[in-house]
Amino acid sequence: MDKNCLAIITARGGSKRIPRKNIKSFNGKPIIHYSIEASLGANCFSKVMVSTDDEEIATISKEAGAEVPFFRSEKNADDYSTTADVIIEVIEAYKKTGKTFKYACCIYPTAPFISSEKLDSAYKLIIKKQAKSVVPVVRFGFPILRSFKMEDGLVSMNWPEHMMTRSQDLNPAFHDAGQFYFLDVDYFLEHKKLYTDKTVGIEMAESEVQDIDTLEDWKLAEIKYKLMQENNLV
Repeated sequence: MDKNCLAIITARGGSKRIPRKNIKSFNGKPIIHYSIEASLGANCFSKVMVSTDDEEIATISKEAGAEVPFFRSEKNADDYSTTADVIIEVIEAYKKTGKTFKYACCIYPTAPFISSEKLDSAYKLIIKKQAKSVVPVVRFGFPILRSFKMEDGLVSMNWPEHMMTRSQDLNPAFHDAGQFYFLDVDYFLEHKKLYTDKTVGIEMAESEVQDIDTLEDWKLAEIKYKLMQENNLV
């Protein structure tokens, strides 16, 4: 397998809702370890690096086996920098050293359900489908065409034409699983978009997906992870 492919784990130091979230202990070890270990275990990456502005995160990441060849700029370490901004900074920094990549995978540090197998599958898919990006997605638990809105405490349907439509007759809808983005580097640098008209989705089970923005989310993620462990799924 051609390994002209970079894993970028994005882990800035600032986290307001869950302090030090990216290195907080998750089932016994810093949560960023799961993303690093999955990346190192995958067959597709020539380098696994962590983009951070934080000394402690850098130390923990290097102890887990990742590279931290440079620190993230202050400009891309605030609350307003985007994932795309961070990826571009990393790729351009490598370019200055003479190193380029055909593919890159941006991996979030709070995604303990990522596995080496999922990353390798995404890599194979971006090549097979000649896609510009591959992203994991998860199905909404209930058809969004039957969803409500609330105004002044009153509920009404967003799409009233589907009031009587059976749920099973509606097309399923999906959302970003918030785990990783596999990218064609040249296309990404030109368009600076994670989603394109040639983005391929990999469907994940709801049990393998959990946004972690609050302490309640964190507890739910740990419960899901332990259930997966009991069923030998991680």
